[in-house]
Amino acid sequence: MSLGPLLILLLQAVAPVEVTGVVFLDRDGNSLRDPGEPGLAGVSVSDQDQVVRTDAEGRFRIARSLGFGVVYVSVPDGYRAAGSFWRDLNQGPPGAPLEFGLIRAGAPAEFDFIHASDTHLSEASVARTQRLRAIADSVNPAFVLITGDLVRDALRVPEAVAGAYYGLFQQEAAQFKVPLWTVPGNHEVFGIERHLSLVSPKHPLYARGMYRHYRGPDYYSFTYGGIHFVGLNSVDIDDLWYYGHVDSTQVEWLRRDLALVPSDMPVVTFNHIPFFTAVETINGYMDGPPAPTAITVRGKTSFRHAVSNAGAILSLIAAGHPYPLALGGHMHTRESLSYAGVPTRFQQAAAVIGPSDGSGLALPSGVTVYHVRGGRIDDGRFVPLP
Repeated sequence: MSLGPLLILLLQAVAPVEVTGVVFLDRDGNSLRDPGEPGLAGVSVSDQDQVVRTDAEGRFRIARSLGFGVVYVSVPDGYRAAGSFWRDLNQGPPGAPLEFGLIRAGAPAEFDFIHASDTHLSEASVARTQRLRAIADSVNPAFVLITGDLVRDALRVPEAVAGAYYGLFQQEAAQFKVPLWTVPGNHEVFGIERHLSLVSPKHPLYARGMYRHYRGPDYYSFTYGGIHFVGLNSVDIDDLWYYGHVDSTQVEWLRRDLALVPSDMPVVTFNHIPFFTAVETINGYMDGPPAPTAITVRGKTSFRHAVSNAGAILSLIAAGHPYPLALGGHMHTRESLSYAGVPTRFQQAAAVIGPSDGSGLALPSGVTVYHVRGGRIDDGRFVPLP
């Protein structure tokens, strides 16, 4: 039996519930609202479907949440989250108000951030992620982005194996001294290659469920240094297979998220499967497993390893905001694409897991360090991981 993406989403969604809570200034950083800690007005909160703003006292209400069991605060400029920026609706008393504490952190006009990707973490490769953390300690960026394929594999293995990989990533992530923002890659999609994983589609962590269980929202936003950063899930699902596509629920969420962002604020996106890439030309066309070049979904054939509806996403963002940079991963190559007349640069990070070899090209492992000054983002500095 073929399970389309919509049915998979419905299997993962929770029943409609009312979600209420408060976003507050956590003066002592203990993640608890103590007497005298005021609410924060105008902060965006989302269940990955609706996007609402807090009122004058920091309170929010999502009257009928049709999301996926996760609620997050879009951390605003000048703040950082006290503890986790998201909450699991399946944890704690049903209907209990949620509390999100934020700590004042300033809004610098000049800062660095690191873009890394494809850690493919396992016991055998943990030293590579530790090298990434050493670079982060040396650079001392404002934050680190990792654009997917965090773990070695959840696609083709049973829960115990996938969960162990996720658990290891959680342990390593907790040791970063700066905020670590992640999005899922294809290797985070749990069990969908059912002929190998033997996982039922009815499993509560099936497909996107495992990522949400461990890492929270698989798409979200935050603002830092006058730039709105949007993490997207560009890995969609058709029956047993993943492919590059941003689903319609996410597109509508993105529209709502951007509607609350000032029109002159630049937007940077980060996701796993890139919008555009030339690496497929280097690698050459592949028909066979495990990941053929093309896929046909509902009668339409597209490149599997690029986002099939990239044009619609780009148009949506660029119609209302400056859009200087779109970051991706997946290709295990530091890649930079620019086009005359298009203000957006499309740049992929190399793989943390190790170097790549495409058609005889030696493509090193590494990360990219970006410098931001006055809202302008440079072209990035490649830092190899030896």
